[in-house]
Amino acid sequence: MSRPAASDRVRRLLSLVPWVASHPDGVRLEEICSRFQIKPDVLRADLDSLLMVGLPPHTPDMYVDVILDEDRVTIQPQWFDRPLRLTPEQALALVTSGASLLAVPGADPAGPLARGLAKLAEALGVPDASTTVDLGAAPTGVLDLLLEARRARTTVDIDYYAFGRDLRSRRTIEPWHVYNELGAWYVQAWCHQADGERVFRVDRIAEAASTGEQATAVPGSPTLGVFRPAEDDPQVTLALAPEAAWVVEQYPCRDVVEHDDGTVEVTLTVTAVPWFERLLVRLGPAARMLGDDTEDGLAGVGRDAADRIAARYLGVPAGVAPTIEDASDPTTMPPL
Repeated sequence: MSRPAASDRVRRLLSLVPWVASHPDGVRLEEICSRFQIKPDVLRADLDSLLMVGLPPHTPDMYVDVILDEDRVTIQPQWFDRPLRLTPEQALALVTSGASLLAVPGADPAGPLARGLAKLAEALGVPDASTTVDLGAAPTGVLDLLLEARRARTTVDIDYYAFGRDLRSRRTIEPWHVYNELGAWYVQAWCHQADGERVFRVDRIAEAASTGEQATAVPGSPTLGVFRPAEDDPQVTLALAPEAAWVVEQYPCRDVVEHDDGTVEVTLTVTAVPWFERLLVRLGPAARMLGDDTEDGLAGVGRDAADRIAARYLGVPAGVAPTIEDASDPTTMPPL
């Protein structure tokens, strides 16, 4: 299982610390793990990190006081009883984050959160209509079904299209966590066909149906995110022209080297060859593969993909270079 991101830990601690601190007599380890859906070793690591959290001037009374007595945790941050003063930027970020929660299916549009956000927005002078959050589309009923299956710990049959592999398949999954990332909904689940943990994008699920069968896999810790390469996935190094530097912002890259002429060298992990083919065709002459990647079968994949496109749209056999006459003859184009 991949290592959880630091941002996930910070978000969890921001919720965990005030909740435990609100219980003067402490909370049992088992109850904390159940509430935040984490394992005991993860919780203990979080508590160890809290011992180093404090405020200037970093005197002993300004650090979070964590007491672990057998199976009970008590947190006594001395500065939690001070009035919270937000900057306008922080308050606006709070309003936007709250609006994101209200956009989640099942949220109460007239509940305490909505009323509190309305008061905060009014104090900031921000009209309600000016704060709109779009969490991305999902097939009707699919998101609700996944959330219910997660709650009831039941399995779901899905008809799924894997964009990276350009493959459609039917799978049985056990939903663990349903979350939103970068404007799209995802479900972290145990996949029976893969016999392992997988992440599925909800808007690529064509059909979903509850099996009514009880889930058997033990849910893993929430490791949110959308890109999870395997240890044995091949890596390639590309030389990118200045106009292709957007790759660094759009995809997870390693060993990024920027040159004075604007060109960039990056190392990418190739989780699926069809995805890499599409990327190379999109980049065209603005990208050049460096090194020898014949062992991974990646040498010439961009050229081969372009060759297949020519065969499809110009009506010439694969492996034969199209001519100007092919490109100008409308009879060689396939019907739309």
